[in-house]
Amino acid sequence: ESFSNGMEYFNTFGGNPVCCAAGLAVLEAIESEKLQERARLTGEYLRGRLREMQRTHALIGDIRGSGLFCGVEFVRERKSREPATAEVSEICSRLKNSYNILTTVDGKHDNVIVIKPPMVFGRKEADVLLSALTEVLSNLGSIDPDSYSHTPT
Repeated sequence: ESFSNGMEYFNTFGGNPVCCAAGLAVLEAIESEKLQERARLTGEYLRGRLREMQRTHALIGDIRGSGLFCGVEFVRERKSREPATAEVSEICSRLKNSYNILTTVDGKHDNVIVIKPPMVFGRKEADVLLSALTEVLSNLGSIDPDSYSHTPT
């Protein structure tokens, strides 16, 4: 009777033994391969290297994140924190088109590049990303904010 309240609930895979076994296998792999620890260490490494880049690339305003989830805020001027929306659109496009690196644009002003790689992402892959981002930032040039097209992500 408690389920006869007009609300319907349907879940194709809820309690399915095959799905439960797959879920358990994923959890066991995360534990046995120490993927959470790897994500924590790689994320710390990535954010540390991004902070080093921040010293030489004035567009980088803030770096934040946890584990492998990382946000890099870009600003035209650090004191005023004017969002570098057009620049982020161009950076994101160049990372994708020239380096096959997918990122996401986020933030109230679309001026944050979000990096959210898979858990198997390690230092080697972080170095590839950092190298590509350094190259893009070093060759970005001047971006006219009125003439850019928004990068969908």
